[in-house]
Amino acid sequence: MNKKPLVSIIIRTKNEEQWIDICLKNIFNQSFKNFEVIIVDNLSNDKTIQKAKKYPVKFLKISKFYPGKALNDGAKKAKGKYIVCLSAHCIPEDQDWLKNLILDFKFKKVAAIYGRQLPLPYSSDFDKRDLYNTFGQEKKIQNKDNFFHNANSAIKRELWKKYPFDEKIEHIEDRIWAHKIVNLGYKIVYQPKACVYHWHGINQDMDPERCASIVKILEDLNQNNSNKKINSTINKNLICIGVIPQRGESIIFYKNKKEYLIKFTIEQMKSCKYLKQIYVATDNKKIKNFAEICGANVPFLRPKNLSASYMDLFSVIKFFINKLEKKFFSDYVLIATENFPFRENSVFDLMIKKSIKNDYDLNIAIKKEDGSFFSYKNKIFTKIVDGFLPKNYKNETFFKSRIGYACVVRTSSLRAGYFRNNKIGYHEVKDEIGMVEINNDNIQSFQRLFDETFFSDHFLNLLNEKKKFNFNC
Repeated sequence: MNKKPLVSIIIRTKNEEQWIDICLKNIFNQSFKNFEVIIVDNLSNDKTIQKAKKYPVKFLKISKFYPGKALNDGAKKAKGKYIVCLSAHCIPEDQDWLKNLILDFKFKKVAAIYGRQLPLPYSSDFDKRDLYNTFGQEKKIQNKDNFFHNANSAIKRELWKKYPFDEKIEHIEDRIWAHKIVNLGYKIVYQPKACVYHWHGINQDMDPERCASIVKILEDLNQNNSNKKINSTINKNLICIGVIPQRGESIIFYKNKKEYLIKFTIEQMKSCKYLKQIYVATDNKKIKNFAEICGANVPFLRPKNLSASYMDLFSVIKFFINKLEKKFFSDYVLIATENFPFRENSVFDLMIKKSIKNDYDLNIAIKKEDGSFFSYKNKIFTKIVDGFLPKNYKNETFFKSRIGYACVVRTSSLRAGYFRNNKIGYHEVKDEIGMVEINNDNIQSFQRLFDETFFSDHFLNLLNEKKKFNFNC
């Protein structure tokens, strides 16, 4: 360190006029003087550049921002032995910040160093909590831990040349780089003496979209960690059952054959690998016997009062589950009615898998709807969605829920009557044929179609080619 190697400080900016002056002022007031400053600016349209020009800095303009690429572009212009990455809204605490930040590079195996970050008085409470909890007062030498933060950090330039930052990702390029470096046997040092004040925390004031994106990257980065093992163990022990609510007799699909429509939904559930048991919640003895012949379980008939017109589907399923759980417990319930016999067999497995993976309380099948929408009240039609507007000018997309097509609900949430995590998922179904609903109002039309031999055979062949389901079940 006696020779005082040149240090290149790279600062990425985008409309940072509020911070850039104090940031640069504290940099140029450091006790360690052998450094250069390179500002990589992403088309700032405020006074960032004008304020920065008061100091002897170099400028590099970029038009599209990716965090890793911006650092790589700056590093390509750098001449220093060490590269320091500093956020424009980070303010060095004292005159020894830079000296302390590069001090541990005297150790050969140290590849990178990051410093402490403290909140400003007007940082949000979320950010204050995160910064205080993350950046403590004790120095750490990380042999396996790949946490690293580029808001206040330094790396060896020779290592950067071999292992530049990922240029395609939008977040945590620092963590991805550190993950690779640690796996190569290098060490990362946390140096609390190299301290800066940071306006926002590492979680960006709890921005949910940013959080989701970062979590996805971290999960991909650590795909072989213990979380994957525990998730696999948990998923294997989760029990999901299928319940088909049925009020009264089932619809007769084939008029000549007297084929009940509910048979198709039972067969579809039987092809689902995630279902442990299939139940029919019916109030009809004839349907109970028919469902059991088809392979479903009907341990009891539901009371007639649960078949009243004002009774909702979830109340029926809740009653059924409460009574069923005297002998058998489940974690998730797949609900599907008989009215969608053309649905894809695979949709049940897809929705169950998605519900478990995302920890949904409820996962509902939805379908995109186009055209105009009208409400009808007191014999008056009122347009609520303008379907005549060209698609290019629409800023909203409308979907219709189809719970009867399929929905997956967490049993504990159903039992409690509320959603514990308030996490609701939506599974978009793009198959138009699968969303065709058969009910008592249109069944005669379908009976006529399927009783006409030519149309029936032709249509069934098309469906069988798509492997919808076996009509000969």
